[in-house]
Amino acid sequence: MTMERRAHSKAPEIRGSDAAKVASGYAALFNSPAQIGDYFEESIARGAFSETLKNSDVRALINHDTGRVIGRSTAGTLRMKEDDKGLHVEIDLPDTSDGRDLAVQLQRGDISGMSFGFRVTHDEWDMTGDMPTRTIHAVELYEVSAVAFPAYDDTELALRSLEDAKKEKKRQNFNAAAMRLRMKASLDLRSRSKA
Repeated sequence: MTMERRAHSKAPEIRGSDAAKVASGYAALFNSPAQIGDYFEESIARGAFSETLKNSDVRALINHDTGRVIGRSTAGTLRMKEDDKGLHVEIDLPDTSDGRDLAVQLQRGDISGMSFGFRVTHDEWDMTGDMPTRTIHAVELYEVSAVAFPAYDDTELALRSLEDAKKEKKRQNFNAAAMRLRMKASLDLRSRSKA
């Protein structure tokens, strides 16, 4: 599985004194359907982050740039929790140029959303409607980011997931058909031996 990214357009809020600022917001929202390109609809189920939050070393980044780390869960400068709404994050912004710049950009409204980078560990697909739907039940979380363009721009990676789901469904159908043929052949052989 490849890493995917999702974003939504509510910027984190800034609070604190001039010396210590905290960015707070939601990196993901539960049960909030989003259209991934024109290919499928996706939603994240409540509890999707529960396991990964227990043991992952997650980084807080700016625009998914691994060279611009502004917090880390194991350092205690990034705190995350699931609540009824989604994945809530708090980032103690560092006294670095990135940290100070981000605080100003959030206050001005230049940074307009949050996002997260993840790998799906459990999902379900429903291919019965006009558009396939994907429900994500569990992820391995790598990073959360403050982003300038909070859009579902990684549809290429998401499409790989859709193609994988279609291949898996085809494989299951093929295996079920093969099993039916084997059972039919076995029954035919039994009925011939009794005759």
